[in-house]
Amino acid sequence: MTDLPLVGTKHKPIRKVNGFIGSPSLDILSIEEPLEIRIGYGPGADRIQKSISVTMRTPGNDLELALGFLFTEGIISSYHDVANVYHVDTACSSQKENIVHVELAEAFSPQLLQSERNFYTTSSCGVCGKGSIQSIRTVSPFSGWAKPELRLPTPVLYDLPRKLKAAQGGFAVTGGIHASGLFSLDGELLLLREDVGRHNALDKLIGNALACDMLPLDQHILLLSGRASFELIQKAAMAGISIVAAIGAPSTLAVELATEFDMTLLGFLREDRFNIYSSSDRILIPTSYEN
Repeated sequence: MTDLPLVGTKHKPIRKVNGFIGSPSLDILSIEEPLEIRIGYGPGADRIQKSISVTMRTPGNDLELALGFLFTEGIISSYHDVANVYHVDTACSSQKENIVHVELAEAFSPQLLQSERNFYTTSSCGVCGKGSIQSIRTVSPFSGWAKPELRLPTPVLYDLPRKLKAAQGGFAVTGGIHASGLFSLDGELLLLREDVGRHNALDKLIGNALACDMLPLDQHILLLSGRASFELIQKAAMAGISIVAAIGAPSTLAVELATEFDMTLLGFLREDRFNIYSSSDRILIPTSYEN
């Protein structure tokens, strides 16, 4: 799998106003472009080509994004389901490198009807929250797996935001891009992906883990640079993640889903504090600090 290098920023001439003085300047913006994900499946001459999704993303790591999307939507359950993944060359220059095609293994039959009925990647899709949670349980390859016994000391958590921010190259120059970071249980940053779409950043990360045969990620910590939404916890649940921490707040449905999947969900993580919303037993809090 050969992916494109990160090409996620662009310089833009602007006028910068300070008080009553305006002056020409250059700003660095995060690029946002559409990515179409297509799949090919079926036997021999009866092979079907189908467009699955169009998502607005930051260019770079597109193949990982496509793989992660197909996995977290339950369309594939393993990297072995994939025969090839590549960018599609098009005659139209505006569409160049904005289409990824995933050829599925000939013997593999994707569950497209189930995916189309339970499509919950956008917050405006209107599906019932309770129904969505049950749908995830039916498609997650790790829903029946026993979670490992984890006891995470608070100092490890307090240092994660600093490590994530230090590694966020895109955010450092634009201030307008989300990140998902995968950490070991001792706080080492193992993998980072950035994107203008928070769900895309996580799909890129999970797509990489899928291709590297790292799933389930039940011995890792996922850190989200913003809030914890339902769709992000859904994707984390699909990847078998046990501990999710967010810099921002979780939503009510995100907490319900984390509770359903026995996932430890933390919010408002800073260098000296955080809230625990579910499965607090995995966090080792010194008793002398408890009130």
